[in-house]
Amino acid sequence: MAQINLTLSQEEILQVLSGNRDEALKFLVERILNEVMKAESEEQIGASRHERSDDRQDYRNGIRERELNTRIGTLSLKVPRHRNQPFHTMVFENYKRSEASLIATMVEMVIAGVSTRKVSRVVETLCGTSFSKSTVSELCKALDKDITAFKTSSLESVEAPFLMIDATYFKAREDHKIVSKAFLVALAIKSDGEREVVGFDVFDGEDTYSWQTFLSSLKERGLHSVKMIISDAHKAIRKSIAKVFPDAAWQRCQVHLVRNILDATPKNYQKGLQTELRELFTATDYASAHKRKEEIIADYSDVAERAMDILEEGFEDAMTVMVLPVYIRIKLRSSNLLERLNRELKRRSEVIGIFPNATSILRLMGTVTLEYSDSISYGNRMFAPSRFDEMNEQITREFIAIAHKQVQLLEAA
Repeated sequence: MAQINLTLSQEEILQVLSGNRDEALKFLVERILNEVMKAESEEQIGASRHERSDDRQDYRNGIRERELNTRIGTLSLKVPRHRNQPFHTMVFENYKRSEASLIATMVEMVIAGVSTRKVSRVVETLCGTSFSKSTVSELCKALDKDITAFKTSSLESVEAPFLMIDATYFKAREDHKIVSKAFLVALAIKSDGEREVVGFDVFDGEDTYSWQTFLSSLKERGLHSVKMIISDAHKAIRKSIAKVFPDAAWQRCQVHLVRNILDATPKNYQKGLQTELRELFTATDYASAHKRKEEIIADYSDVAERAMDILEEGFEDAMTVMVLPVYIRIKLRSSNLLERLNRELKRRSEVIGIFPNATSILRLMGTVTLEYSDSISYGNRMFAPSRFDEMNEQITREFIAIAHKQVQLLEAA
């Protein structure tokens, strides 16, 4: 590479020595980078200014001004122009790489739950240039391609005998109003015992259209072999499961059921009843659980009649999981595996508060969900593949029978 020579006049030296330290540094960096580009220009042309040389490849064609934002301020650089071939400089190539890293970091900060306003302040402190809140939000749109790729990916290779579904809500602006939007998520427990998020989307709420559309999209992408679906008792979910996966048994989340029962119980009795319900739902077999249920109803009917009605109505659907061996039953009797994700989504969204629109919910909360899925996809299998193969044929028959009975009861209701 050509040699770089930096010379300063007496006046310039006095200016550097007497001026503000930051301004002096900015002045020197400007001069150095301009000299670097002069040297790069000479090397590419094959001759210095006014030099006659047989190695000459091109001719100078003036300069153009270009600004470069750095942590010490905005530099005004003089970029050489060549007559025949474009001038190439590592100054801006390095800057582009740094800028790309900066943008990636800013997006990561937002995903991690740092408000866009705080991101702007941090970047301004580090880099001497500011990014508005709207600019940071625009940069986050780069995440869209990953979200789209996930939502359109094939699930034909995913054999998911167990599926957990749930929804959490976020505030967003729509038509000059603040509304709630439902973020629907599906977590598959695959036949090899590993877990994977297979779907998420944003809807206006949890009506039958939303859940049926969401579950149908999973089926259309190729999700198959679903034997049991775990969720709360939302009517729209039950109807949608019966429509989209009629051969899949429904497991009512026991945690949600216990919560519903206790909410309908006088406070003086809640603690004792909670202990007895725990004994019921951890029973080793259906017969023991049924017997315990009858005892609880007999003991509490006079003081918590509505609570006992809820227990009676929800018991059978909460016992679907008893078909499974004990070693896997405990983790599939509720949708608690999705609770960790829901808590993380809420934590990340708290700093944002109100999303600008539904698309931004899908973009940012979808990215958090993908991160969560990656963190649980490998290792910590819920069961060994060989163990599932042993129980597969038997549980398939039993689950289908339960599913058909549940559909009939739902239709009759």
